[in-house]
Amino acid sequence: MTKLQMLMAVTVTQPSLMQLDLQYFAGTGNQGKAARSYQQQFKELLQAVFRKQAYFSDFFTGGLEALDGVQHNQTAFMVKTSDIPVVVGSTYNKGANVGFGTGTGNSTRFGPRTEIIYTDTPVNYSWEWTFHEGIDKHTVNNDLNAAVADRLDLQAQAKVKLFDDKHSAFIASVAGHTEALEDYTPDKVLALFNKLSKYFVNIEAIGTKVAKVKPELYNAILDHPLTTSAKSSSANIDENGIVKFKGFFINEIPETKLQAGDAAYVYVQGVGKAFTGINTARTIESEDFDGVALQGAGRAGEFILDDNKKAVVKVTAPAVVPEG
Repeated sequence: MTKLQMLMAVTVTQPSLMQLDLQYFAGTGNQGKAARSYQQQFKELLQAVFRKQAYFSDFFTGGLEALDGVQHNQTAFMVKTSDIPVVVGSTYNKGANVGFGTGTGNSTRFGPRTEIIYTDTPVNYSWEWTFHEGIDKHTVNNDLNAAVADRLDLQAQAKVKLFDDKHSAFIASVAGHTEALEDYTPDKVLALFNKLSKYFVNIEAIGTKVAKVKPELYNAILDHPLTTSAKSSSANIDENGIVKFKGFFINEIPETKLQAGDAAYVYVQGVGKAFTGINTARTIESEDFDGVALQGAGRAGEFILDDNKKAVVKVTAPAVVPEG
């Protein structure tokens, strides 16, 4: 592979936050208790919130792929991969007895033929999430349906924060290259991004390069002479807007969104895939109080092709020297 490519396409709808269209379901599976399913609505809420609030949403192509109605299966989806190298022939053989004459039926002018075979690779869920709340008609002080809609929205936001934590750990674990930042002085920051620029050019990475950096490194970049001079017109320091430094779009994220000891994650956008399967998102009448239990459970995971791991770089932070 001469160019770094993402070998899969994902089609994800682009929903926005909505008023929930409640659907009523009841049956013996709920032991005779009335229940309402919200799997489709919660799926759309998760995708919308992820698109707007997730710190690492641009790492994953197509945003968050969410599937409702998932049961107890371990496999999220299958990926077709092939490790057969590309062979480029040198010349078209025009010999009189190649493909013609005595070579008819037993030779070819195109050179040896390589058979292409793809292997189905299962991608499994790797972690789970749940929620369980209760809404009592006597104490909620709001319309029951409005309360359910509000809590589902808040649960979606809480789950996206959980996704951020899991995705940070995933990105750190799959990074195909590591650079060390010695300190936050202008010379060391410039040296780091010179190394990063050279690395991404040499691997022939194609796409938008971003750096998710901790606040200390972000401020060092904003205060850098290259950023504050006329040479960098893409930095808006007065409004603290989008900053582009040495060809990388710089995004400041909370230090807690990076793994311990890391200063930044640098990558080409869209090299991975994030997914979640919703087993349950429902309300069910409670026997313990006059109201409903709001319950949800699901599985989630992440995936990146081995070839794409080289487009992910982890930058370690300078060592902290104890005082005294």
